Amino acid sequence: MTRAPLPGFYDDLDATLREVWRLLADGAEQGRSGFHLPTLATRGRDGGPRARTVVLRAADGAAGSLRFHCDRRSDKAAEILAHPACALAAYDAATKVQIRIEGRATLHTDDPVAEAAWAESRAMSRVCYGAEPAPGTALPEGGAYSLPDEASATTLGRPRFAAVLVRAERLDFLYLDRRGHRRAAWCRSEPGWQGGWLAP
Repeated sequence: MTRAPLPGFYDDLDATLREVWRLLADGAEQGRSGFHLPTLATRGRDGGPRARTVVLRAADGAAGSLRFHCDRRSDKAAEILAHPACALAAYDAATKVQIRIEGRATLHTDDPVAEAAWAESRAMSRVCYGAEPAPGTALPEGGAYSLPDEASATTLGRPRFAAVLVRAERLDFLYLDRRGHRRAAWCRSEPGWQGGWLAP
């Protein structure tokens, strides 16, 4: 049995950085990608770590940024406002790649970033932001919350919707292969990214 050839980025640091952003951009577009649902880590109100899954909506390699959405009533939104430093991590079994991102998040609620993100959101996604009560509220039973219909969601959901932009400051890439893993990391600098290989 012959093994698949090693990927073109295997020993090419610049190609590896391009692969990071290609995989993230594909993840934003493709629901089946392991990069579509990264784990977001923030600092909680008590100072402890908080982690949850978010849906990656955009990845812009030129700007070095990622976007996801949240309910502005959520703990996630409050944590980002209080402590913008955050991290995202995702692993895709199909490509055998893990990507970690450290950066600073900004919450956009009533500006062109939020308006554009809301405009491109699907109706079924908008319904979530019209939910009552707010995310994280204690319930007497599992189904004791309500969701609006799609027509009402546009009015009810928009005031609660936030787009979150993460400006990546550090990237960490790990590719797994029996012939030899490859790991690299980059830090943002002017005019671009500075990086190198790391021991896996």
